[in-house]
Amino acid sequence: MLWTGLSPDEARKYLEEKDKSKRDKRMTLAEAVQTFVKDGDNIGVGGFVNSRQPVAIAHEIIRQGRKDLILSFQSAGLVPDYLLGAMALKPDHVSVQRMEFAYNGHEYAGTSSMLRYMTENEKIFIEDWTNFSMSARFKAGAMGIPFMPIRSGQGGDIEKCNRSQVIQCPFSHRDILLIPACHPDVGILHVQEADIYGNCRIKGQTFTCPEIAMASKNVIVTCEKLVDHEIIAMNPTQTSIPFFTVDAVIELPFGSYPTVCHDVHYYDKIHLEHFKSLTDDFRKGKREGLEDYYDTNIFEVADTDEFISKIPYTQLKYARQTESRNMELQTHLTPPTHDQYIRQLNFALNLKKLTAFQEIL
Repeated sequence: MLWTGLSPDEARKYLEEKDKSKRDKRMTLAEAVQTFVKDGDNIGVGGFVNSRQPVAIAHEIIRQGRKDLILSFQSAGLVPDYLLGAMALKPDHVSVQRMEFAYNGHEYAGTSSMLRYMTENEKIFIEDWTNFSMSARFKAGAMGIPFMPIRSGQGGDIEKCNRSQVIQCPFSHRDILLIPACHPDVGILHVQEADIYGNCRIKGQTFTCPEIAMASKNVIVTCEKLVDHEIIAMNPTQTSIPFFTVDAVIELPFGSYPTVCHDVHYYDKIHLEHFKSLTDDFRKGKREGLEDYYDTNIFEVADTDEFISKIPYTQLKYARQTESRNMELQTHLTPPTHDQYIRQLNFALNLKKLTAFQEIL
């Protein structure tokens, strides 16, 4: 298997013919996913581990249901976990056939339990890369070249776990590693600011988001805030992703929650740890907690607004204050407790059960 998304020739032809006009690309998230995400697509996931994960887009993909997806990313946490969890619970509704990546986990909370479950039960194929090599694969795709030569990756066995090839450099006559370009069918990204045409500003680290956008056939972007095009045009060097790569723009505050969105909100440690504990339990044979989580936060909500409405205000407030304040002011913040979150969850679950019982009566 040489290409798991578009081949370089297919990508070049499509991108040459793509409509690059400056036009209004606003649409709803449901419309964007319905239009651009298809069964069997290679999905390029932006962000990095717990930072700027396109959570809202992943939730919508799960709600609409897509099968046989391929996930390509550098390092990610919640987005692949959400999709793998949905597959584990409802394999006839959502499925992932393959992942090409460097790391899937939650930093301080450890590696993904859903990834362990899927691999231990041989439900998914994985291709192992380093963070740098995945970045270089997207870079090759963005540059329109079929491969990228790199010097790293030759000191161990990782080259045996992927499609990279060692050749002798025609100039130095030394071994060098060639890695294939990655052209996702759809890139999914969350940024801080964008205009209606798709010009995007990323505050803080860009990770591989610009490269994914340039390499992908189509790109869906959610943003914290839509800004006037004149503001973008006044400071063009701050544009991280140009409009002609983007196909859909959705203004969606908290679109990456509960992960970090630099200069907007920090990650929600309580929510992340709760979800991680549920996936740990699922791997040990306890399904109910994870099923309740998906029903409450994804399947039984219409959109991100409803999902965010279920997060305790104290957690949202703390996440925003932590990210917006300097270290001295942060030390005076009182973090919310896990018990408060669990009490609210139990209240919501009991209310749902009571409503269901009343409907039966």
